[in-house]
Amino acid sequence: MERRVAERLRGALGPLGLEAHAFKVGWYNAVLQPAFHLPYPDDTLAFVVLSTPSMFDKALKPFVTKERLKIIRDPVDQCISHHLFHVKEKFPDQRVDIMFDYEMLPSRKPKFLAQTAAHVAGAAFYYQRKDVKLDPWGKKKIFGVCIHPKYGGWFAIRGLLLFPDIQVPFLEQPSPVDCVSTEEKRIELLEQFNFHWQDGRYRDIIEVKERYSEEQKAYFATPPAERLRLLGLSQESQ
Repeated sequence: MERRVAERLRGALGPLGLEAHAFKVGWYNAVLQPAFHLPYPDDTLAFVVLSTPSMFDKALKPFVTKERLKIIRDPVDQCISHHLFHVKEKFPDQRVDIMFDYEMLPSRKPKFLAQTAAHVAGAAFYYQRKDVKLDPWGKKKIFGVCIHPKYGGWFAIRGLLLFPDIQVPFLEQPSPVDCVSTEEKRIELLEQFNFHWQDGRYRDIIEVKERYSEEQKAYFATPPAERLRLLGLSQESQ
């Protein structure tokens, strides 16, 4: 069942520059405190959805062209939402729950921890402070970051698709590719991500197969309120 669902998702999302990676809810809940658990049985089938560099041209720009008068908030969020709800319609006999990376619970906690989901699904390796043996940061707060084996840091985690009626007790957990395997490189990655994230150097910590285009870099480097103009939208069109 998992394979059929995965193939259908790949067929729907792949042409949009999106990836879907399967995991069991229990894998995710096992590495987190109860406050962050997903409220489903451990064997519930779920998928974490990533956007790759090609999403900008394959999904976002066509969406903006078609829906320009309906864009009232962040175009990327609306684009991803549009396509994931369209994918949900491809499973009329299944319950499909969708969570987006920007959604919050009433407690102001995120609905899910995106980087943890990507790691347990084997989609991208979540490098954290605990992955460095000789910690050089003392009392500084150090945030972790996911690195994709193909795209490095040139990708984003966009949401979850959960299938509450599909239980997959025998699904085997894949290990994420440890592509930043040396101590020196891990320190360099976390240093760049935490203290120099604006220049984006952490994204190229490995040799990548594909990265954001110059147009896409400019878009994400622009303050959100000014991004509409880059896509040919005016503030008035909101």
